[in-house]
Amino acid sequence: MPKPEIRTRIRFRLNDRDIEHDHLSPTATLLDYLRLEQRLTGAKEGCAEGDCGACTVLVGRLVDTGEGERLVYEAVNSCIRFLASVDGCHVVTIEHLTKGNGALHPVQQALVDLHGSQCGFCTPGIVMSLYGLWMEHPDAGIEEIERALQGNLCRCTGYRPIVEAALQALAGGGQEKDPLMAERSGVMARLKAMRDGARVEMKGTDGVLVLPASVDDLAGYLVEHPEARLVAGATDVGLWVTKFMRSLPELVFIGHLAELQQVLEGEDSVTLGSGVTYARFRDVICRQFPQMADFWPRIGGVQVRNMGTIGGNIANGSPIGDTPPALIALGAAITLRKGEERRFLRLEDYFIAYGQQDRGPGEFIESVSIPYPGLDEHFAVYKVSKRRDEDISTLCGGFRVRLDAGNKVVEAALAYGGMAGIPKRASNAEEALVGREWSLENVMAAMERLDEDFTPLSDVRGSAAYRLLAARNLLKRFYLESLDEDVVFVEEPA
Repeated sequence: MPKPEIRTRIRFRLNDRDIEHDHLSPTATLLDYLRLEQRLTGAKEGCAEGDCGACTVLVGRLVDTGEGERLVYEAVNSCIRFLASVDGCHVVTIEHLTKGNGALHPVQQALVDLHGSQCGFCTPGIVMSLYGLWMEHPDAGIEEIERALQGNLCRCTGYRPIVEAALQALAGGGQEKDPLMAERSGVMARLKAMRDGARVEMKGTDGVLVLPASVDDLAGYLVEHPEARLVAGATDVGLWVTKFMRSLPELVFIGHLAELQQVLEGEDSVTLGSGVTYARFRDVICRQFPQMADFWPRIGGVQVRNMGTIGGNIANGSPIGDTPPALIALGAAITLRKGEERRFLRLEDYFIAYGQQDRGPGEFIESVSIPYPGLDEHFAVYKVSKRRDEDISTLCGGFRVRLDAGNKVVEAALAYGGMAGIPKRASNAEEALVGREWSLENVMAAMERLDEDFTPLSDVRGSAAYRLLAARNLLKRFYLESLDEDVVFVEEPA
């Protein structure tokens, strides 16, 4: 594969200025850059793990809609967003909202009017989350407002006045006069001018960062540098830096590669590039997998869903990743690429053991293929967590059964996360169902066989006994909901 031209600096727009840097640490975060180098201190560091939202800023990027490009602004956690990943983007901080005469933005003014702030530490992040909603979804209602605030934690005010302030700002309108709307064509022109088709490669004293020019360039680079670490949304890798202080000397950023963000809806399945974010895939979920419509917004907060990718969630192999149980139950497969070679693998076979996946040096996940549930199938996915919104799973279950005309189970796929060192199918419980009537008696028998499939661990999120009981109850819930009956949970043993 021919090598592209090399550019040794990153370029982006920050509020109303174009920025260039030719010397940068691979792990420099956007938040540290804003606060320490640019003295834009509105964004705060609260948790340093993408959980509290005090560091929220907007990142605008050009997106191909199929009918031309548009500039889309998304709320992101700047504490775990690496600075290199904003190459070719427009970063907007809260300082850009206030007019030159000191007048507040309608979102800010509404929070003042309705007493939506006390200590004020979380307020800039809340403003930016609501600003993104106000600009992109001016007709949003309470449900959309609450969803926009999933990733913003407030410890002292309470959310009622914040929600009321959002409603007031939305009702007041004025989006057409907002700078990001009025200047959109000019910003788009600036971002397009930054494109040069080059690979960005910067070497510093503490490592190397690379932004490949294309997927082919990515594949070629990884063959030559198989130990390089890929970074898509950084919702996991970011914590390695901010929490575990890990040294990552060679990072390859892939979140900008449009080829990895394509979604192809076929007759029997959907194929998505591994760089498709949760937010980008939401419309497909609602359209093709409505059984996951309530589950999908429980993956992180809005900021995490705007950054995190489905391919990344699979690639890191976490036993409590949210997407693998559902995708395994659906029979998903992945395409692994190394150089010019590709191989196809059932997703369930990708996970080998804790911290071990079937991915060789220089190989990366290029795409994911997900079959649609059949008309003769029942499918559901459930998540159990200590907090409903923006929390890591205690356990997660994906369930699919195919029935024949006589109500017998022809095929069963029961996949769990949080029950073992990897996301895993419950083969013994499945065996208890296949070839038998889809009945409560047989489901109860399958529930009892889950302890043959799993020996879960106890940790701060739940004991082994709790996880096993919850796993059984989720299977029973799946059965009862397939009959449109009320759920009755098994009582915890004495």
